[in-house]
Amino acid sequence: MINNNFGKKLRGVNLGGWLVLEKWMTPSMFDSLQATDETSYCVELGARAEQSLKNHWDTFITSKDFAWLAKTGINAVRIPIGHWIFGPDYPYHRVYGASSHPFVEGGIEILDRAFDWAEEYGLLIVLDLHAAPGCQNGFDNGGILNVCEWHTKEDYIDYALLILERLAERYHSRPALHAIEVLNEPRWDIDTVLLKKYTAEGYHRIRKYCRAENVAVVFHDGFRSFREYTGFLTEPEFSNVVLDIHRYQCFGRAEIDADIYGHIRGAVVEWKNEADDIIRDLGHSTYVGEWSLGLDVKVVSLWAKGPFNHALQDMDEFQMTVAYRGYAAAQVITFEKYLGWFFWSYKTETTPAWCFRECVNRGWLPDRFDNSNVDIKHFRKSAVM
Repeated sequence: MINNNFGKKLRGVNLGGWLVLEKWMTPSMFDSLQATDETSYCVELGARAEQSLKNHWDTFITSKDFAWLAKTGINAVRIPIGHWIFGPDYPYHRVYGASSHPFVEGGIEILDRAFDWAEEYGLLIVLDLHAAPGCQNGFDNGGILNVCEWHTKEDYIDYALLILERLAERYHSRPALHAIEVLNEPRWDIDTVLLKKYTAEGYHRIRKYCRAENVAVVFHDGFRSFREYTGFLTEPEFSNVVLDIHRYQCFGRAEIDADIYGHIRGAVVEWKNEADDIIRDLGHSTYVGEWSLGLDVKVVSLWAKGPFNHALQDMDEFQMTVAYRGYAAAQVITFEKYLGWFFWSYKTETTPAWCFRECVNRGWLPDRFDNSNVDIKHFRKSAVM
C-alpha cells in the first residue's frame, strides 16, 4: 500500500527523455535528422514520428524499471511531460509550420500506465510540466531550442494552467500522485511578478481537485534566489507548497574549470550552507528536483561554448571511480537535509554520470536508498568487483 503522507521524504529519480525528448539523452532517436528537440523532431518527421515515438515510449521505460527502482529503495519518480500530453488542442507556434498540431498523440495513456506501475511497486509520482507552450526557457528540454516565448502570450500561459487543471482532475484519486509541479525551469529573465501570479493561479487550479493533505504543489525557483519567494504562498491560504531547486556543477565557466576538490567543496560547504539558509528562512519545504554526477558539459548541452575541460579528464579509471563516489556522497549528504531529491536522470544513452542506474551499477552511488542500507556492504561489494 502506498504511503502518500503530507511531508513524506522523497528519494527519487527523474524519468527524463521519455515523454519529453532531449537529444543528448537519446541521440539514436535523432540520427540523420536536423531536429534538436521534440517539436522539431515531430515537425521534421511528420506522420513518421508516430511509430518512432510510440516505440520509444513502450521501450525506454517499462514496468521492470519501476520494479528495479523499488528494489533499490527509491520511493518516487519525477515525470517530465510536455504541454501536448492531452492531444491536439494546444495553441499554435510558428515553428510548427504547416502543421497545426504536430505532436504525436497517445502520451497520456503512457502516463496512465506509469501510474499503474507506480502503484504496483509502491512508488510516488511528481508530475512536472517540463515544456510549456512557446517554451519557457529556450532549452531543448522546454520543447523548442532557442525560443523562450511562453510568457509573452496569454494563450500560452492560459493553456499551461489548463494542463495543470487537467492533470489534477485526471489523477487526483490515484494513490501514487504525490505532487504536481507548475512549471520546470522558467528562465531567469522572466519577470518574477508574472511567475508568482502564474504559480498562485496554478496552485488554485490544482487545488480544485487535489486536497492539500494529499498532493503538494511544487514551483521551481526560476534560477533566482529563494529569498525572492520569502512570504510567497504561505499559510493559511496556501498549504503543502514545495520549492524546487536544481543543482549542477558543470554549466558555468568556473564550474567547468574547477577540479574535483572544488566540486566536492561546493557540495558540502556552499550547498550545505545554502540548505541551512533555505530551511531556516524560506518557510516552505524544498526538493532538489534535479542533480547528477555530470561534470562534462559537452555531453549534455547543445548551446554551451567551449573549451570543454572538466575535472576528471586526466584521471585514470581508479581515480575517476573514487572521484565520482566522493562527489556523489558529498551531494547526497547535503541534499538529505531537504524534504526530497531526484537524480537526473534514471536512464540515458550517453554518459553514465547522468544515468542513475549506471551510477549504481558502477558503484558510484549506493545500491540501497532506504533504511535497509545501514552497513558498508555496498563498499565491500564494490571493492571485490
